[in-house]
Amino acid sequence: MDINLTLIGQTIAMIVFVWFCMKFIWPPIMTAIEERQKQIAEGLAAAEKGEENLAKARAEADEIVADARQQATSILDQAHARANEIVAEGKSDGVKERERQLAAAKAEIEQETNKAREELRGQVSAIAIASAEKILKREIDDKAHEDILGKLAQEL
Repeated sequence: MDINLTLIGQTIAMIVFVWFCMKFIWPPIMTAIEERQKQIAEGLAAAEKGEENLAKARAEADEIVADARQQATSILDQAHARANEIVAEGKSDGVKERERQLAAAKAEIEQETNKAREELRGQVSAIAIASAEKILKREIDDKAHEDILGKLAQEL
């Protein structure tokens, strides 16, 4: 193989080309590659941080839902207790009202009974006087009449 001027020219052209690429082309490409690597690393870090935040948010959401369920259960228990209290109050009010009405009815019955007794006493005394008049065939004066009626009413 001969080393001639063409080979030396090609070698020099290749060295100049490599030097030119190393001087002017290679640095912007390396800068772009480094920036891209940096962006990818930042994106991965942000994704990991986002996943952590998502996990925290899910945990907080689960906690909030659990608290809400507990509060709902507590509210339902309170509502049931209040409903039972209202029913018990209604029952006691009903019992009191029944007793009041029963007492009023007993008083009214007693009053009607006394009224009927008084009427009956008056009728019995009138019958007794009429019978006594017929038996005696004479009429008794008013004062004596009142005394007899009073005594008879007391006996009845």
